[in-house]
Amino acid sequence: MIFQSVLLGMVIATLYGSVFHLWRGGSLIRLGLYLVFAWIGFWGGHWLGGLVGWEFFKVGQLNIGPATIGSFVTLAVGYWLSLVQVEPERKTNKKL
Repeated sequence: MIFQSVLLGMVIATLYGSVFHLWRGGSLIRLGLYLVFAWIGFWGGHWLGGLVGWEFFKVGQLNIGPATIGSFVTLAVGYWLSLVQVEPERKTNKKL
C-alpha cells in the first residue's frame, strides 16, 4: 500500500472518530479513545474486507466500504464497553 493510501485512510478514520466524539461528547481522553477505536476498526475492516473479498467503494488501494463498516462497529462496541462503571466496594459495619 502506498503512503498516500495510508494517509487518506488515517484522515478518514480520524474524521469518523472526531464526528463520533462530537455526537456522543466527552472529555479529551474520550476523544483519544474514539480516535484509537476508529483507527483500529478502519484498518481492521480494510484488512478483513480484502481477506474475504469484499470490495465496494474502493479508492485506489484503499477499500473504504468494509473499512467504514469496521470503524463504525468498533466505535459502537468501544463506546458501549466504555460505559461500564465499577461500583466501589461498600463498607459494612460488622460487629461481633
